[in-house]
Amino acid sequence: MHKRFTEFLRRHPRLVVLTGAGVSAHSGIPTYRDDEGRWLRAEPIQHQDFLTREQARKRYWCRSLAGWPAVQAARPNAAHRALARLEALGRVELLITQNVDRLHQRAGSRAVVDLHGRLDRVVCLDCLHQVQREQLQDRLALANPELPAGQASARPDGDADVADEWVERMSVPNCERCDGMLMPDVVFFGGSVPRARVQRGLDALAAADALLVVGSSLQVYSGFRFCRYAAELGLPIAILNPGRTRADELASLKISAACGPVLEAGVAALARAGSAGLAEV
Repeated sequence: MHKRFTEFLRRHPRLVVLTGAGVSAHSGIPTYRDDEGRWLRAEPIQHQDFLTREQARKRYWCRSLAGWPAVQAARPNAAHRALARLEALGRVELLITQNVDRLHQRAGSRAVVDLHGRLDRVVCLDCLHQVQREQLQDRLALANPELPAGQASARPDGDADVADEWVERMSVPNCERCDGMLMPDVVFFGGSVPRARVQRGLDALAAADALLVVGSSLQVYSGFRFCRYAAELGLPIAILNPGRTRADELASLKISAACGPVLEAGVAALARAGSAGLAEV
Protein backbone atom coordinates (compact mmCIF):
# COMPACT_ATOMS: atom_id res chain seq x y z
CA MET A 1 0.00 0.00 0.00
CA HIS A 2 2.71 2.47 0.99
CA LYS A 3 4.73 1.55 -2.09
CA ARG A 4 1.83 2.44 -4.36
CA PHE A 5 1.43 5.75 -2.59
CA THR A 6 5.15 6.52 -2.75
CA GLU A 7 5.14 5.69 -6.45
CA PHE A 8 2.24 8.11 -6.97
CA LEU A 9 4.23 10.85 -5.22
CA ARG A 10 7.34 10.05 -7.24
CA ARG A 11 5.55 10.09 -10.60
CA HIS A 12 3.68 13.36 -9.95
CA PRO A 13 6.07 16.05 -8.69
CA ARG A 14 3.57 18.93 -8.97
CA LEU A 15 0.66 18.11 -6.69
CA VAL A 16 -2.43 19.96 -5.62
CA VAL A 17 -3.48 18.60 -2.22
CA LEU A 18 -7.06 18.78 -0.95
CA THR A 19 -7.60 18.03 2.74
CA GLY A 20 -10.61 17.54 4.99
CA ALA A 21 -11.55 16.91 8.60
CA GLY A 22 -9.85 13.51 8.71
CA VAL A 23 -6.46 15.20 8.66
CA SER A 24 -7.17 16.92 11.99
CA ALA A 25 -8.92 14.03 13.71
CA HIS A 26 -5.72 12.91 15.45
CA SER A 27 -5.23 16.45 16.72
CA GLY A 28 -8.38 16.01 18.78
CA ILE A 29 -10.80 17.83 16.47
CA PRO A 30 -13.77 15.52 15.73
CA THR A 31 -15.03 14.90 12.20
CA TYR A 32 -18.55 15.57 10.95
CA ARG A 33 -19.10 12.20 9.28
CA ASP A 34 -18.38 8.50 9.77
CA ASP A 35 -16.48 6.27 7.33
CA GLU A 36 -19.60 5.91 5.20
CA GLY A 37 -20.06 9.67 4.88
CA ARG A 38 -23.04 9.81 7.25
CA TRP A 39 -23.51 12.57 9.82
CA LEU A 40 -22.17 11.59 13.23
CA ARG A 41 -24.21 14.29 14.96
CA ALA A 42 -26.97 16.75 14.18
CA GLU A 43 -26.19 18.88 11.17
CA PRO A 44 -24.11 22.00 11.91
CA ILE A 45 -25.41 25.55 11.85
CA GLN A 46 -26.59 26.90 8.52
CA HIS A 47 -25.44 30.24 7.11
CA GLN A 48 -28.93 31.75 6.78
CA ASP A 49 -29.93 30.68 10.28
CA PHE A 50 -26.94 32.50 11.74
CA LEU A 51 -27.78 35.68 9.82
CA THR A 52 -31.52 35.77 10.45
CA ARG A 53 -32.18 34.10 13.80
CA GLU A 54 -30.95 35.53 17.10
CA GLN A 55 -31.54 32.18 18.78
CA ALA A 56 -29.25 30.49 16.25
CA ARG A 57 -26.51 33.03 16.97
CA LYS A 58 -26.90 32.55 20.71
CA ARG A 59 -26.65 28.78 20.27
CA TYR A 60 -23.59 29.08 18.03
CA TRP A 61 -21.65 31.42 20.32
CA CYS A 62 -22.62 29.48 23.44
CA ARG A 63 -21.31 26.27 21.91
CA SER A 64 -18.26 28.11 20.60
CA LEU A 65 -17.53 29.59 24.03
CA ALA A 66 -17.35 26.02 25.33
CA GLY A 67 -15.59 24.54 22.30
CA TRP A 68 -13.00 27.11 21.23
CA PRO A 69 -10.38 26.25 23.90
CA ALA A 70 -10.00 22.74 22.44
CA VAL A 71 -9.32 24.11 18.96
CA GLN A 72 -6.93 26.71 20.32
CA ALA A 73 -5.02 23.98 22.17
CA ALA A 74 -4.90 21.57 19.20
CA ARG A 75 -1.49 20.86 17.68
CA PRO A 76 -0.49 19.63 14.22
CA ASN A 77 -0.22 15.87 13.91
CA ALA A 78 1.80 13.54 11.70
CA ALA A 79 -0.41 14.15 8.66
CA HIS A 80 -0.02 17.95 8.86
CA ARG A 81 3.74 17.63 9.33
CA ALA A 82 4.14 15.19 6.45
CA LEU A 83 2.27 17.50 4.07
CA ALA A 84 4.40 20.45 5.18
CA ARG A 85 7.50 18.36 4.49
CA LEU A 86 6.11 17.41 1.07
CA GLU A 87 5.81 21.11 0.28
CA ALA A 88 9.34 21.72 1.55
CA LEU A 89 10.53 19.05 -0.91
CA GLY A 90 9.05 21.18 -3.70
CA ARG A 91 6.23 18.75 -4.47
CA VAL A 92 3.13 20.81 -3.61
CA GLU A 93 1.79 23.48 -5.93
CA LEU A 94 -1.04 24.32 -3.54
CA LEU A 95 -2.76 22.83 -0.51
CA ILE A 96 -6.51 23.46 -0.43
CA THR A 97 -7.99 22.72 2.96
CA GLN A 98 -11.64 22.47 3.91
CA ASN A 99 -10.60 22.74 7.56
CA VAL A 100 -10.76 26.01 9.46
CA ASP A 101 -8.29 25.15 12.24
CA ARG A 102 -5.10 26.56 10.62
CA LEU A 103 -3.13 23.47 11.66
CA HIS A 104 -1.55 23.16 8.22
CA GLN A 105 0.01 26.59 8.61
CA ARG A 106 1.14 25.80 12.14
CA ALA A 107 2.84 22.67 10.81
CA GLY A 108 4.80 24.75 8.29
CA SER A 109 2.74 24.65 5.08
CA ARG A 110 2.83 27.99 3.27
CA ALA A 111 0.98 27.54 -0.04
CA VAL A 112 -2.43 27.10 1.56
CA VAL A 113 -5.95 28.14 0.61
CA ASP A 114 -8.35 28.09 3.56
CA LEU A 115 -11.35 27.20 1.41
CA HIS A 116 -13.90 27.57 4.21
CA GLY A 117 -12.13 30.36 6.08
CA ARG A 118 -10.40 30.39 9.44
CA LEU A 119 -11.85 29.93 12.89
CA ASP A 120 -9.17 31.99 14.64
CA ARG A 121 -10.60 35.22 13.26
CA VAL A 122 -13.93 37.01 13.71
CA VAL A 123 -15.34 39.65 11.38
CA CYS A 124 -18.03 42.31 11.82
CA LEU A 125 -20.60 41.92 9.06
CA ASP A 126 -21.33 45.66 9.11
CA CYS A 127 -17.98 47.47 9.25
CA LEU A 128 -15.77 44.45 8.34
CA HIS A 129 -13.49 45.03 11.33
CA GLN A 130 -11.57 41.85 12.20
CA VAL A 131 -10.48 40.60 15.62
CA GLN A 132 -8.72 37.48 16.79
CA ARG A 133 -11.00 34.76 18.10
CA GLU A 134 -9.08 34.57 21.37
CA GLN A 135 -9.92 38.24 22.01
CA LEU A 136 -13.61 37.55 21.52
CA GLN A 137 -13.32 34.55 23.83
CA ASP A 138 -12.35 36.94 26.61
CA ARG A 139 -15.38 39.14 25.86
CA LEU A 140 -17.70 36.13 25.70
CA ALA A 141 -16.42 34.84 29.02
CA LEU A 142 -16.75 38.29 30.62
CA ALA A 143 -20.33 38.68 29.37
CA ASN A 144 -21.25 35.17 30.49
CA PRO A 145 -19.33 34.50 33.72
CA GLU A 146 -21.75 31.76 34.83
CA LEU A 147 -21.23 29.68 31.67
CA PRO A 148 -18.32 27.19 31.79
CA ALA A 149 -15.97 27.87 28.88
CA GLY A 150 -14.13 24.81 27.66
CA GLN A 151 -16.15 22.41 29.81
CA ALA A 152 -18.23 20.46 27.30
CA SER A 153 -17.90 17.56 24.87
CA ALA A 154 -15.99 18.68 21.78
CA ARG A 155 -17.58 18.66 18.34
CA PRO A 156 -16.15 19.62 14.93
CA ASP A 157 -14.67 23.06 14.22
CA GLY A 158 -14.78 24.51 17.73
CA ASP A 159 -18.35 23.49 18.42
CA ALA A 160 -19.37 21.73 21.64
CA ASP A 161 -22.39 20.10 23.22
CA VAL A 162 -24.08 22.45 25.69
CA ALA A 163 -27.28 22.38 27.70
CA ASP A 164 -30.28 24.32 26.34
CA GLU A 165 -30.41 26.33 29.56
CA TRP A 166 -26.95 27.71 28.80
CA VAL A 167 -28.14 28.88 25.39
CA GLU A 168 -31.10 30.70 26.88
CA ARG A 169 -28.82 32.60 29.26
CA MET A 170 -26.21 33.43 26.59
CA SER A 171 -25.30 37.08 26.02
CA VAL A 172 -23.65 37.72 22.63
CA PRO A 173 -21.36 40.77 22.30
CA ASN A 174 -21.50 42.94 19.20
CA CYS A 175 -18.69 44.72 17.36
CA GLU A 176 -16.81 47.12 19.62
CA ARG A 177 -16.43 49.62 16.77
CA CYS A 178 -19.93 49.83 15.28
CA ASP A 179 -22.14 47.53 17.37
CA GLY A 180 -22.64 45.34 14.30
CA MET A 181 -23.12 41.58 14.13
CA LEU A 182 -20.02 39.45 14.65
CA MET A 183 -19.45 36.21 12.77
CA PRO A 184 -16.52 33.78 12.69
CA ASP A 185 -14.53 34.26 9.49
CA VAL A 186 -15.73 30.94 8.12
CA VAL A 187 -18.15 29.70 5.48
CA PHE A 188 -21.01 27.99 7.27
CA PHE A 189 -22.95 25.18 5.61
CA GLY A 190 -25.19 26.74 2.97
CA GLY A 191 -22.86 29.72 2.52
CA SER A 192 -20.80 30.55 -0.56
CA VAL A 193 -17.05 30.10 -0.80
CA PRO A 194 -15.42 33.31 -2.11
CA ARG A 195 -14.79 32.94 -5.82
CA ALA A 196 -11.13 34.00 -5.56
CA ARG A 197 -10.35 30.99 -3.34
CA VAL A 198 -12.02 28.59 -5.75
CA GLN A 199 -10.26 30.12 -8.74
CA ARG A 200 -6.87 29.85 -7.09
CA GLY A 201 -7.48 26.14 -6.62
CA LEU A 202 -8.64 25.65 -10.21
CA ASP A 203 -5.64 27.57 -11.55
CA ALA A 204 -3.28 25.44 -9.47
CA LEU A 205 -4.86 22.26 -10.82
CA ALA A 206 -4.38 23.49 -14.38
CA ALA A 207 -0.63 23.68 -13.69
CA ALA A 208 -0.39 20.44 -11.69
CA ASP A 209 0.43 16.82 -12.49
CA ALA A 210 -2.13 15.26 -10.14
CA LEU A 211 -4.57 15.80 -7.29
CA LEU A 212 -4.07 14.21 -3.87
CA VAL A 213 -7.12 14.10 -1.56
CA VAL A 214 -6.42 13.47 2.13
CA GLY A 215 -8.93 12.91 4.92
CA SER A 216 -12.13 14.01 3.19
CA SER A 217 -15.32 12.18 2.27
CA LEU A 218 -15.90 14.92 -0.33
CA GLN A 219 -19.61 15.01 0.46
CA VAL A 220 -19.61 18.81 0.25
CA TYR A 221 -19.52 20.16 -3.31
CA SER A 222 -17.06 22.94 -2.46
CA GLY A 223 -14.33 20.30 -2.19
CA PHE A 224 -15.70 17.74 -4.63
CA ARG A 225 -15.62 20.31 -7.45
CA PHE A 226 -11.81 20.08 -7.52
CA CYS A 227 -12.02 16.34 -8.13
CA ARG A 228 -14.43 16.90 -10.98
CA TYR A 229 -12.19 19.54 -12.51
CA ALA A 230 -9.11 17.33 -12.14
CA ALA A 231 -10.98 14.54 -13.91
CA GLU A 232 -11.97 16.91 -16.71
CA LEU A 233 -8.30 17.84 -17.12
CA GLY A 234 -7.33 14.18 -17.23
CA LEU A 235 -5.25 14.44 -14.06
CA PRO A 236 -4.68 11.35 -11.90
CA ILE A 237 -6.43 11.51 -8.53
CA ALA A 238 -5.18 9.72 -5.42
CA ILE A 239 -7.47 9.54 -2.38
CA LEU A 240 -6.20 8.73 1.10
CA ASN A 241 -9.18 8.39 3.43
CA PRO A 242 -10.31 5.69 5.87
CA GLY A 243 -13.83 5.38 4.39
CA ARG A 244 -15.83 5.94 1.24
CA THR A 245 -15.72 9.24 -0.63
CA ARG A 246 -17.87 10.88 -3.23
CA ALA A 247 -15.00 10.72 -5.74
CA ASP A 248 -13.94 7.08 -5.37
CA GLU A 249 -14.99 6.33 -8.95
CA LEU A 250 -12.79 9.14 -10.24
CA ALA A 251 -9.67 8.00 -8.38
CA SER A 252 -6.78 6.19 -10.01
CA LEU A 253 -5.50 5.29 -6.54
CA LYS A 254 -7.64 4.86 -3.42
CA ILE A 255 -6.09 3.98 -0.07
CA SER A 256 -8.50 3.30 2.77
CA ALA A 257 -6.31 3.99 5.79
CA ALA A 258 -5.52 6.55 8.44
CA CYS A 259 -3.79 9.56 6.91
CA GLY A 260 -0.77 10.05 9.16
CA PRO A 261 1.17 6.78 8.83
CA VAL A 262 0.72 6.54 5.05
CA LEU A 263 1.73 10.14 4.48
CA GLU A 264 4.73 9.86 6.79
CA ALA A 265 5.97 6.69 5.09
CA GLY A 266 5.41 8.01 1.58
CA VAL A 267 7.06 11.38 2.14
CA ALA A 268 9.99 9.80 4.01
CA ALA A 269 10.56 7.35 1.14
CA LEU A 270 10.38 10.18 -1.38
CA ALA A 271 12.89 12.21 0.64
CA ARG A 272 15.28 9.25 0.85
CA ALA A 273 15.03 8.66 -2.89
CA GLY A 274 15.77 12.31 -3.54
CA SER A 275 18.81 12.25 -1.24
CA ALA A 276 20.10 9.12 -2.95
CA GLY A 277 19.71 10.76 -6.33
CA LEU A 278 21.68 13.81 -5.18
CA ALA A 279 24.41 11.55 -3.75
CA GLU A 280 24.78 9.80 -7.10
CA VAL A 281 25.18 13.12 -8.88
